[in-house]
Amino acid sequence: MLNLILFGPPGSGKGTQASKLVDKYSLLHISTGDLFRYNMKNDTPLGIEAKSYIEKGDLVPDSVTINMLKAKVNENSDVPGYIFDGFPRTIAQAEALDNFLAKKDLAVSGLLALDVPDEELIKRLLERGKDSGRADDQDENIIANRIETYNNETAPVFGFYEKQKRANKVDGVGSIEEIFERLCAMIFWMKR
Repeated sequence: MLNLILFGPPGSGKGTQASKLVDKYSLLHISTGDLFRYNMKNDTPLGIEAKSYIEKGDLVPDSVTINMLKAKVNENSDVPGYIFDGFPRTIAQAEALDNFLAKKDLAVSGLLALDVPDEELIKRLLERGKDSGRADDQDENIIANRIETYNNETAPVFGFYEKQKRANKVDGVGSIEEIFERLCAMIFWMKR
């Protein structure tokens, strides 16, 4: 079973590449953003709990996010694998993911980190902001803060999987197809 973590800062192309990888490898795409939206829109117990934190301006605890992810995996146990997008964001989440998968006799096959220079990320996000209307993609200061938050809080997850020899950097600059080919080449080597 192929279980991938697609990793990278905002604007690195995770969403674009995740959809291509899903198509090629028939993986179930698990995006924490999608999980939150689904659970809150459908007023599931986890969605109601998440909403209570968000409405107070608090961060949703890892336990709620992890339970949403577990439910999604458990509902879809017949797929050839998973691609985790936006998760794990912390080492505690990475440990929880590894423990959960181990109980199912599964493991993370590898973490693929899209490596893109900060200047390119800012350029991409400002360009995306023109089309998306997302306020957080239209202000260079907000973008810089999001990248800094990623570097400080999320990037250590790469080191967690690197110590286990399951983390790989992939050049995230070039055409969508060039980057996709690099990801597929890395997956080929991981599956051997």
